Amino acid sequence: MTKNDRGSLVRPTPLPDSASHPVVTPLSPSVVYASDTPDMLDAQYEGDLHGYTYSREGHPNADVVAKAIDRMEGAPHMGVLCSSGMGAVSAVLLGLTKAGDHVIGGNQLYGRSLRMMSEDLPRLGIETSMVDPGDVEAVRAAIRPETRLILVEVVSNPTLRVADILGLSALARETGVLLVVDNTFTTPRAFRAFDHGADIVIHSITKLLAGHSDVMLGYVAARDQAINDRLRVFTVTTGMTPSPFDCWLAERGMLSFELRYDRAQSTAMRLADHLGSLQGVKRVIYPARRDHPDHARAEALLKGQYCNMVSFEIDGDRAAANALARGAEGLSFAPTLGDVGTTLSHPASSSHRALTAEKRAELGMSEGFFRVSVGLEDPDALCAVFTAAVQAATA
Repeated sequence: MTKNDRGSLVRPTPLPDSASHPVVTPLSPSVVYASDTPDMLDAQYEGDLHGYTYSREGHPNADVVAKAIDRMEGAPHMGVLCSSGMGAVSAVLLGLTKAGDHVIGGNQLYGRSLRMMSEDLPRLGIETSMVDPGDVEAVRAAIRPETRLILVEVVSNPTLRVADILGLSALARETGVLLVVDNTFTTPRAFRAFDHGADIVIHSITKLLAGHSDVMLGYVAARDQAINDRLRVFTVTTGMTPSPFDCWLAERGMLSFELRYDRAQSTAMRLADHLGSLQGVKRVIYPARRDHPDHARAEALLKGQYCNMVSFEIDGDRAAANALARGAEGLSFAPTLGDVGTTLSHPASSSHRALTAEKRAELGMSEGFFRVSVGLEDPDALCAVFTAAVQAATA
């Protein structure tokens, strides 16, 4: 038995007792947790006692964040935290399907989700179909006897198309197929997916929920307890463990989430209209605009909450895109979203670079296509930056 130089055990001292309690959630980096007896450990694993055993199987900081998002989403069971948003997507696609199954995905998903659907699942014997999530009849036509789930984003990344969630949820109930909704862009502030028929909800906490570009986390929760348990077991088995420190940071970020969301969304509406007035901008995509192809659906579904994302396209090639990025002085050109600062992203060179130019063109993403994640800047100052950036591109 290891002892220190005073002859006592190395770890004999429990945390000090206190009549008061911390206001801020303590950071709990411990990897292991001690139980009193084998019977107590059995009781924890069987669910008769709540307790922690090994941090890969759960830890306090993860539970605090999961429960906070559960409340936002109205989740019927405690969600599962993963080490990234793609971890949550992977938990669903790999943890709930097997060789011979079929999965349907929205044809304008985030680039890595598209890559998993088009390359990784087929390699494992899981067939996939990519369909417009705004066309319920097209989705119906793609369903087969072996179809297990439909994965869609409420508002797609980065083309900001709006899925027909109500139609898809009715179709899922009719056919017995699981409807999986990635709610990252809209967040529970704009849309509560469980309230609209989703069976499973996914979030990249990395983005708006945490909101400071210093956290990498994902969340997934299922309506059905058995499915929720399968997701939890899969994430534990595959080691998708979230960092306690990232969870601790995420909780801090989430305290200001609604304030940040409302401010950023208000500025996004202003920026979208401003971009639409600039010479050299071919089109602006924002669900609140009447020229958006899904405006009526967005209005009915989102009830005035349209998210902080704006996409636009300039008339130009890669050289013009480079000039615009250089001309956006003070903004971060970075493949992320949801930060307190506005970020500018170019899907052709980042999120959707794995697609061919022809495939990107089919989805509406040219070399002149940009996605903006609007932050907390002064709206007038932000509009001025984009005026200069577009002028630099058109010059």
